[in-house]
Amino acid sequence: MKTVMVTGASGLIGSELSEALLNKGFKVIGVDNTPSACVGNPNFVFVQAAIEDKDAVTRAMSEHRIDALVHTACSVDNDLPNIITSAHDKQSAAVDKYLYKNAVTAGASDIILLSTHQVYASPKTREPIRESADEKPSSDYAKMKFDSEKALAKVIKGSGSCKGVIARVCPIYTKTYVPNLHAKIYDPKDNCSFIYGYGDYGFTFCCLYNFIDFVLGILTVSGGINYQGVYNVCDSKPILAKEIVEFERTHHKLGAVVQRNYSVVKSIGFGNKDAKIDYRYNDLSIVCSNISYDNTKAQRISTFRWKLSNTK
Repeated sequence: MKTVMVTGASGLIGSELSEALLNKGFKVIGVDNTPSACVGNPNFVFVQAAIEDKDAVTRAMSEHRIDALVHTACSVDNDLPNIITSAHDKQSAAVDKYLYKNAVTAGASDIILLSTHQVYASPKTREPIRESADEKPSSDYAKMKFDSEKALAKVIKGSGSCKGVIARVCPIYTKTYVPNLHAKIYDPKDNCSFIYGYGDYGFTFCCLYNFIDFVLGILTVSGGINYQGVYNVCDSKPILAKEIVEFERTHHKLGAVVQRNYSVVKSIGFGNKDAKIDYRYNDLSIVCSNISYDNTKAQRISTFRWKLSNTK
């Protein structure tokens, strides 16, 4: 039985991942500063501590001899708000200084980092963004996660045996968790939901269960397969704006939706500061650009079977 430490284990992503790992027969060491719903499972050990509590987290790693670490803490959609502050950045940097290195020392052979698609530079063509694309994080959150990527890469390079996987995950959704979906059809300046034309433009998201399947795939991959490095983790097809509208009308309260003409596409008007600090900032000037991310590399690990129509 492999032992996996999950940071941010009580958050949206961490809690679902912990449950999936337990169901697959893993022993899970969950770390979070808020209670976990998995407490009571005989294969779950909960460490209630802040992720920057180096002593508590390192002690748990050593006592339980972890085989793998999945770092979902310090991530939007798991435990951070969409507005990123300097305090969040300092917290993440403090964690980067010890977490990966001490995981290797404790015997971990795999480390998986939940990063973000936002680390990529703005695309110059309509080609899907692949892992080889240029990186240029422009938001505070993207810079924070890119720094964490570099910290992990440095530790992996010096470890000699531990494999590191950086999962650049697109915005997460489930049937009940829809803030990222809603942000793409909502204009906070006019306080209304909207679509341009008939909503035949799309966005790349990641169903939470595709990410979980990817992690399970990494942890159970056959020996001898080289799977470390950077992966785009996202749904195989973009979700159209009109599909988001239909989904929210079916499963949530949406209200009126304004139909706009493409000719009135405009900037959201909040200024560069909002684009920098707000993870869900929606630049209305590029909302119809159909920017997409290629998950071909990740499909070698998992099937990516989940989509808006069958998400839980």
